[in-house]
Amino acid sequence: MLDGMDWSRVDWKTELANNVVTIDQLKDYIRLDAEEEAQLREVARLHPINIPRYYLSLIDWNDPHDPIRKMCLPSVDELVVAGAMGATTNDPYGDDKHDMGNGVLHKYDYSALVVVTECCAMHCRHCFRRRIVGKPNGHAPRDFSGALRYIEAHPKINNVILSGGDPMMLSTAALRVMLEGLAAIDHVDFVRIGTRTPVTYPLRLFDDELMSLLREFGERKALYVPTHFNHAREITPVAAEAVRRLRMCGLTVNNQAVLLRGVNDTPDDIVNLMNGLLAIGVNPYYLYQCMPVARVRHHFQIPLKRGVEIVDAARARLNGYGKRFKYIIGHDVGKLEICGMIDGKIVLKQIHARIGHPEQASRIILQDIDDHAGWVEV
Repeated sequence: MLDGMDWSRVDWKTELANNVVTIDQLKDYIRLDAEEEAQLREVARLHPINIPRYYLSLIDWNDPHDPIRKMCLPSVDELVVAGAMGATTNDPYGDDKHDMGNGVLHKYDYSALVVVTECCAMHCRHCFRRRIVGKPNGHAPRDFSGALRYIEAHPKINNVILSGGDPMMLSTAALRVMLEGLAAIDHVDFVRIGTRTPVTYPLRLFDDELMSLLREFGERKALYVPTHFNHAREITPVAAEAVRRLRMCGLTVNNQAVLLRGVNDTPDDIVNLMNGLLAIGVNPYYLYQCMPVARVRHHFQIPLKRGVEIVDAARARLNGYGKRFKYIIGHDVGKLEICGMIDGKIVLKQIHARIGHPEQASRIILQDIDDHAGWVEV
C-alpha cells in the first residue's frame, strides 16, 4: 500500500501520526499466534515500538530474515537476558558516570555530548540507549541554557555533539535555539548532530526551513552530521537525496554503523555498505561492536574473533576511502579500536581516554579472548 509514495513531498510532522506504535497495528503487517503476540506485548512494554511507514516500505515481507525487518520489528529474542555471549548492562557506555546534568555527558576533556531529546523517528531494536529512548524518564534537558552554561564554563571543550534520541526530530525552532547558543561560545570550534533521520525518516530533511538553519550555522562554524546506515538496502534514492540536501548546506556527513548478527555480518554486507555510502557522499567513520546492552546483546552481538574476520575480509576488497572506518568498541573506559588478532590475542588501541585518565590515551592492549567473547574488560 506504500508503493509509489513520494516521501519527499510528505509533511514530516503529519506523517509521524502514521507510525506503527502498537502490536495491534503491527498485526496489519505480520501474522502472530497467541503465544507470540503475548510475548511481543511484553517486549513492547520494555522497549516501545515506533516504526515509520517509510522504513516499513523497505522490508521484504517474503523474507523472515530480512535485515531491515530485524532492525525495526520487535522480537521475542529481546526477552533473553543471559546466554553464551556474557553479561548485559543497561549502561554499557558509562553515561551515568559522566552525567553533568541538563543532558550533558562529559566523558572526554575536549568533547561534550548533550542528550537533547528521548524521541526518535524509529525505535531501533539494537539501540544502546533503549532505556531512555521513547521513555518519559529520560535525561533530556528541559532548558538547554543549563547545558550551554556548562559548556561555556569548560574551555577545553572544543566540540559538542547533539544527541538523543534524535535531535532532528525536534522542531526547527528548538534546534535554532541550540545552534545559535553554541555558535556564540568562542571555544566551541565545531558541532555534530547525531541523527538517523537520513536512514529511517528522510522526509524530515526535505524541510527547507531546517536546511536554511543548517546552512546559516555552517557559515559560522563547522557542522558535521554523524548518521547510522547499517545495511546497503537502507541507501535508497530518497535517503540519497536527503543526504545530498545536507551536503549542499556545506555539512560533512559521516557514518557510524553497528556490526549486527543477521543484519550485516558478512564481508559482502560490509563491502556493499561502505561502497554504497561513498557513492552518495557519506564518509565511512566507525563500525561499532554491538554493545552488551540488556535485551540486545544475545541476538545481535557477534563474537569479536568473528567480527575481526569479517572486517579484515571486507577491507581486503575495499578501496582506500572505503576502508577508512575504524572497528570500534565504545567502552566505559573510552573508545577502543579493534586492530586485529595475533597469537590468539585481540589487539586494541585506545583512541580516547576519560577525563582524569590521560595515561590511558593511545595505549595498546593485548588480551586473550575465547571464541564466544563479544566484549572485553580492560
